[in-house]
Amino acid sequence: MTQSLAPTAVPRPAVRPSRPRRVLRGVAVLSCVPYLGLKTAWVAGSHVGIPEGSGLLDDRVGMAVINGLSVLLDSAVIVLALALTRPWGLRVPAWLLAFPVWVATGLLAPIMAGFPAQLAVRTFAGGSAPGTEHEPFLHAWVFTVVYTGFILQGLALGALFVLYARDRWGHLWRGRVWELPVGALGPAHRALAVAAAVLALPPLTLHVLWACGAGAGLGEGRAADRGGDFYVLEAVFVAFLVAAVAGGVLLAFRRGRVLPVSVPLGLAWVGSGAAACWGGWLSLAPLGGAEDLADRPTPLMNLAYAGQMLVGLLVAAIGAYYFAERSARAVRRAV
Repeated sequence: MTQSLAPTAVPRPAVRPSRPRRVLRGVAVLSCVPYLGLKTAWVAGSHVGIPEGSGLLDDRVGMAVINGLSVLLDSAVIVLALALTRPWGLRVPAWLLAFPVWVATGLLAPIMAGFPAQLAVRTFAGGSAPGTEHEPFLHAWVFTVVYTGFILQGLALGALFVLYARDRWGHLWRGRVWELPVGALGPAHRALAVAAAVLALPPLTLHVLWACGAGAGLGEGRAADRGGDFYVLEAVFVAFLVAAVAGGVLLAFRRGRVLPVSVPLGLAWVGSGAAACWGGWLSLAPLGGAEDLADRPTPLMNLAYAGQMLVGLLVAAIGAYYFAERSARAVRRAV
C-alpha cells in the first residue's frame, strides 16, 4: 500500500475562519431569504406570486404541508453553512453532516445545471420560461428569483463543503484509482455497482425517450404541455443518472485507473444525490394535491422516479462503504 493511501497519522482537521469562508457563508445564508420568505408567506395564506386560478390554490392543506417541508429543507442550508465554518462543526459525526449535504447537493445540482440551460433554450430557441408550461401556476418572476437563489446556495454551500471535507477527510481520497485496495468489501462493491447499472436501464431509457420528444408513458397533461424546459430537464436527469452509474462502476471495478480518486467520488456523490433526491421528490410532490388528474404521474413516470431513486441509493452505498473502509485502514495504520 502506498503512503498516499494510508498516512501514518490521521490529520487533525481545522476549519480556518478565513475571509473567503465567511463570505461564502454569508452568500449561502442570504440566498435562502427569497425562498424562505415566499414559502413562509404561502403557509401563512398569502398569494404573492400565485396568479388567480392556479392549481396551487386548490388544496390549501396539501400546499401548506409541502411548503412547510420546503421551509425545513431550505433552513437546513443555513445550519449546514454554520456547521461548515464554525469549530463546533468539526465535532458533528461524519454521517450526520455528510447526509444532509448529500441531500442538498442532490436537490440543488440539477437546478444549477438545468435552469441556465432552460434560459438558454428560451433565449435562442424560443422555448417557454421555466415553470410556464402549466399556466396559471406561478408568476414567471418567482422562478427567476427562487432558482437564482438556489444556484447561489449550491455554489456557496458546495465550496464550503469542499473546503471542510479537504480539512477533515482529505487524506481519504488521495492517489489514483489504480492504487485503490480491493479490500474485504470489493465483491459487495461490484455487486452494488452491477445492480445500480441494471436498475438504471428503465429510468434512463424513459428519460432519454422523453428528452428526445417521445410521449410514451407521460400523462395527458404533461405530454400536452411539453416544451424546451421539459426536454432540458429530462436531459439533465439523463446526465446525472449516467454520472451516478459511472462513479459507482469506476469505484467498484477500479476503472479509469489513471484518474484521481476524487473524480469517481465526485461523480458518485453528485450523481447519486441528484438521482435519489429528485426521484424521491418527484414521487412525493403529487401528494400535495397541486396537480390535476391529467398532470399526475403515470405508472411509467413513477417507475422512472422510483428507479432513479434506487440507483442513487445504491451508488451512495458504494461511496459510504468506500469511506468507511478507507477510514478504518487509516486509523489502523495510525495506531
